[in-house]
Amino acid sequence: MYQLKAIVIGAGMAGLATGIALRQAGYEVEIYEKTTKLRPAGAGISLWSNGIKVLNKLGLGKEVAAIGGQMNRMEYRNLQGEVLNDVNLIPLMEQVGQRPYPVSRTDLQQMMLDAFGESDVKMGMRCVEVKQDVDSATAIFEDGSTATGDVVIGADGIHSVVRTYLAGGKIESRYAGYVNWNGLVEASPDLAENDVWVIYVGDGKRASMMPIGGGRFYYFMGCPKPQGTKTPPEEIRAELKETFAGWAQPVQNLIEKLDPEQVNRLEISDIDPLPSLVEGRIALVGDSAHATTPTLGQGGCQAMEDAEVLCRYLITTNISVEDALKRYQAERKERVAKLVLKARKRTDTIYNKEPDLTKQWYEQLKQEQAEDVTGAIAKIILGGPLH
Repeated sequence: MYQLKAIVIGAGMAGLATGIALRQAGYEVEIYEKTTKLRPAGAGISLWSNGIKVLNKLGLGKEVAAIGGQMNRMEYRNLQGEVLNDVNLIPLMEQVGQRPYPVSRTDLQQMMLDAFGESDVKMGMRCVEVKQDVDSATAIFEDGSTATGDVVIGADGIHSVVRTYLAGGKIESRYAGYVNWNGLVEASPDLAENDVWVIYVGDGKRASMMPIGGGRFYYFMGCPKPQGTKTPPEEIRAELKETFAGWAQPVQNLIEKLDPEQVNRLEISDIDPLPSLVEGRIALVGDSAHATTPTLGQGGCQAMEDAEVLCRYLITTNISVEDALKRYQAERKERVAKLVLKARKRTDTIYNKEPDLTKQWYEQLKQEQAEDVTGAIAKIILGGPLH
């Protein structure tokens, strides 16, 4: 279909990827964002090869490579620092045809804003309702203004307003049972090698460092906690020291080097797989459609895949917008549901929901062959729309 107008709600990764793809297809695109200043949730993100392939297709391959880290190996270590598993990632890249790039969320968002046109994103526009008729779909904003197009795309995150319309009511997120602390630090040898993703695991907790662009590490640490705990910035370092007392020296070094004022302390949630991702001329992408725990590193990648598939069906099928969205749903619904549930299961294993299973996992890490690890990652990557 040609000469469509798309209204995109949300200017995060999913909304920007969708906006860029649709605009490149020749569509008129308007993006509306509820905040007055974009601030990504979290400091960094691992973009595996399936997400990078979509960015390559959007003409952003050179740009994402410039902000991404060189991640050639991954290491699992126990809390004392002993290597459990050392995996060369180069064979994985050769198998799937693309290097992964861990990136700063701020750098990624700015790259995508530049590609779409930052001045074209309408800020401070909180969507409160959506509606549709036979010929169009409309977003209604808090200030009473409206935006009407051929399609409305909800990219408004885990607490999506657009999803409320599809679901016939609010869908609550599900607390995953753990707190995640994350941020950025300058890379240095007393933390990790600069081309290695290192993950320390033990006692149902983990601490990890991942290389991103600009000579930095993206770090994240996780520990099971009841929902509702809060820690002010001035007490973050003490909280981490207590949580990871006795862990290997690089973890202690990390806690000393991080800036407590810049630490994101997040209670991690997901949503149950949805019965529907579309309704008529309205579709969901990204976290609004399939918010997931970050334990597979696929949240951002699935948002990119959504953008690619949604745009492809709008371009290549011409029965109707509604028909194209149904085809989008048919391709995406099962894949994203499986990954949400797979990430949930992995989260429970990592964070000691069933201690016996967590202990079994630690033992498995010692025995696992590198090709088993890369094979599992490759299966996820190659299950996407750009093989």
